[in-house]
Amino acid sequence: MKVLVTGGLGFIGSHVVDLLVDDGADVVILDSLDPSAHAALPGYANQRADLRVVPLDDPTGVAAAVADVDVVCHQAARVGLGVDFDDVEAYVHDNDAGTAALLRALFRRGFTGRLVVASSMVVYGEGRYVCVEHADVRPGPRAVEDLRAGRFEPACPRCGRDVSWAPIDESAMLDPRNVYAATKLHTEHLTSAFGRESGASVCALRYHNVYGPRMPQGSPYAGVASLFRSALEAGRAPTVFEDGAQLRDFVHVHDVARANVVAIASDWQGALNIASGAPHTVLEMAEAVTDGFGPGAPRPVVNGAFRLGDVRHVVAAPDRARGALGFSAGVDFRDGMADFATAALRPPPARHGPVR
Repeated sequence: MKVLVTGGLGFIGSHVVDLLVDDGADVVILDSLDPSAHAALPGYANQRADLRVVPLDDPTGVAAAVADVDVVCHQAARVGLGVDFDDVEAYVHDNDAGTAALLRALFRRGFTGRLVVASSMVVYGEGRYVCVEHADVRPGPRAVEDLRAGRFEPACPRCGRDVSWAPIDESAMLDPRNVYAATKLHTEHLTSAFGRESGASVCALRYHNVYGPRMPQGSPYAGVASLFRSALEAGRAPTVFEDGAQLRDFVHVHDVARANVVAIASDWQGALNIASGAPHTVLEMAEAVTDGFGPGAPRPVVNGAFRLGDVRHVVAAPDRARGALGFSAGVDFRDGMADFATAALRPPPARHGPVR
């Protein structure tokens, strides 16, 4: 089996490459080695894979890379919320236009194989909530006045009562609330349309909060776990936004990579949550990383700050992935965070920008 992994030098893609190579696959890595993501060729780059340093907007290079592959695992993307809306063009170029260029190359080649694509829990917007009177409800974006006043919990959009969170499954309405989220949803739409027209088998994996070795280090676009880790390394306390009670599903990169390999071997089509199934608050995560960092590390500080693009609670229902792929996460939260606290991260690039 010959597999193309786009973004195969990135955080998640590199782990997917390692598993595939270990399983005996013939792997081609397509990665632009963008200087906003990589200071240099990472030392963990798998030497048993065929590396093509080619951006997705290079039609000749991409056509050569897809020429004889059986499977495509599309991980290349700019990730993270971004600093502000000024990042919009870079996100759309890399995530929308980049995916479109890849799909065009596959279509021109007549590709009808398996396509597994990285999506994200951000396509949901807010998670699922339940009102005692109105059952399942979807609150709108939180008002800046409420956030400034420290009112972080969403309310029922019909009666204004408090609501409680519930696990969100893949049938939920999609409501992307920032540029990155919009591009990930468009990636799902583009790949789905490609599958219908080409006959290729397409599966989108909606990653929840991924952490682990090789995360990008010291970048404002990195995941919150990486930012906490970078603060500790600099001798600073991790700074937790809002009141720290935001719920997320933190899933280890080793589990996410394994989900990709299982999805490649499956013929299941559609979207799947890839998550641990065990939610934790952001403050709990900060404390777990701090505990793993060692005695004397400065304890997390909750500062009440907020970002308008953030949502309050997103907790995954992992049942469909378990049923469709037989996939369940295996890395325990405490063990994973303790390992992450001292794991090797990807060095910061020469200039910061959105990273893979």
